[in-house]
Amino acid sequence: MEIIPAIDLLNGKCVRLTQGNYNEVTKFNSDPIEQAQTWEDQGAKRLHLVDLDGAKTGEPINDSTIREIKKSITIPIQLGGGIRSINRAKELFNIGIDRIILGTIAIEKPELVKALSREYPNRVAVGIDAKEGMVATRGWLKQSKIRSIELTKQLNDLELAAIISTDIATDGTLKGPNVQALREIAETSVNPVIASGGIGSITDLISLADLENKGIEGIIVGRALYDGSIDLKEALLTLKNLVIKDCFNNKDKFLV
Repeated sequence: MEIIPAIDLLNGKCVRLTQGNYNEVTKFNSDPIEQAQTWEDQGAKRLHLVDLDGAKTGEPINDSTIREIKKSITIPIQLGGGIRSINRAKELFNIGIDRIILGTIAIEKPELVKALSREYPNRVAVGIDAKEGMVATRGWLKQSKIRSIELTKQLNDLELAAIISTDIATDGTLKGPNVQALREIAETSVNPVIASGGIGSITDLISLADLENKGIEGIIVGRALYDGSIDLKEALLTLKNLVIKDCFNNKDKFLV
């Protein structure tokens, strides 16, 4: 189970939104490059990067910062926000982004998702951002008419790196993830699932680690890392110890 620190870029700064609201912005670091290096130094094996300007406008406003982040760290980067064409996807792959995350076009141009997943198998993730079970698009500013479970089913024919499932109502609140919704997505998807939204404590991480056997392979953590509610090193060690404990218990059962 991966813990994936998040960096959300807005005007070149490292910020977090509350429930996707662009009017409720908290700036955590004016230097996202330094922040990316910090997460790698603390043990992260992957970085979750979101271009909030791109998600809102579709324009690559933060590309210079994205390039500098890529140069500054060695761990793989998954990036989302404003990727709405094949050319844009290829630009990001060409600068060394490991995975791209598609959101809006999964609704508006599903044929592009199919084409990219065929050309780049296991390097395309789809972000399913939902409010009350309905998928949101355009940086969460618009509500679609499709349910998250239905979109998950439609994506089962594709060879994706992951489904990134975010419950907008919990995102940035630190009040805990929507475990039931995540369980439903994981049980529906044939692709791996990465959980996002509401993580506020080590207990929240443990509750999602229990769903690893359902197909949840990673947890994105943002605000809780920045305000100190979760210490990344401690969280990584906690999940590692859970795995060791489970292996030990399973071994005992087998011996019996």
